Amino acid sequence: MRQKIVAGNWKMNNTYDQGLKLASEVIHMVQDEVKSDVKVIMCAPFIHLSGVSKLSQGVAQVHVGAQDCSAKEAGAYTGEVSASMLKSVGVSHVIIGHSERREYHAESNTLLTDKVKQALANGLTPIFCCGEPLEIREADQQNAYVKQQLTESLFDFSAEDIQKMIIAYEPIWAIGTGKTASSAQAQEIHLVVREHLAAQYGRDISDNISILYGGSCKPDNAHELFSQPDVDGGLIGGASLKSRDFVDIVKSF
Repeated sequence: MRQKIVAGNWKMNNTYDQGLKLASEVIHMVQDEVKSDVKVIMCAPFIHLSGVSKLSQGVAQVHVGAQDCSAKEAGAYTGEVSASMLKSVGVSHVIIGHSERREYHAESNTLLTDKVKQALANGLTPIFCCGEPLEIREADQQNAYVKQQLTESLFDFSAEDIQKMIIAYEPIWAIGTGKTASSAQAQEIHLVVREHLAAQYGRDISDNISILYGGSCKPDNAHELFSQPDVDGGLIGGASLKSRDFVDIVKSF
């Protein structure tokens, strides 16, 4: 059975103390309130990762994720953070290919392949993001667009490696806009992703890869989204910055 997952992407928010306060609140709420086996991942800015990792020690349900990693192993790459550095402070997951990284930093599908390689080589679980902008959705080209992202970045990986990944579908037109894909739209594109994985790796593998929805998921729509057969959880943006909202989303399964 696929793992149910709710990952919070704090993006570039919270001072060090604010981040630790938020993480502490989430951890205690999860321990007190969450009875299901959903995996909770907090993807914090680099400065918070060590502190959040220490706070979550001994809490099996809560994991720590980074928002990016370098495509390089080590060296003279000022400002970069390697996968091995992340691993050394207790990080277990890393977001790769978020739409904001693609847009603002011109990250190509080829570059993302190298980042995934670094993550896997250091025992990290990639949360690989894919998704279409508004103009692609309006042209009804979203299926081909998302499949191309997956093919160009991931389909040279072995079946063994692809099973170590999480996929996050982001309707870019719904991020930070207040718009949300309907549950039917989310299910439709999640199924496209799963079928594309099945065509490359087989049904047994694709049926066991978690695919998260990453577009303006909130407490009031999470249950409907998560009830779709191919939606295995969420990559949560703004709502992850409020502990009550985030944990309510975690409890939506």
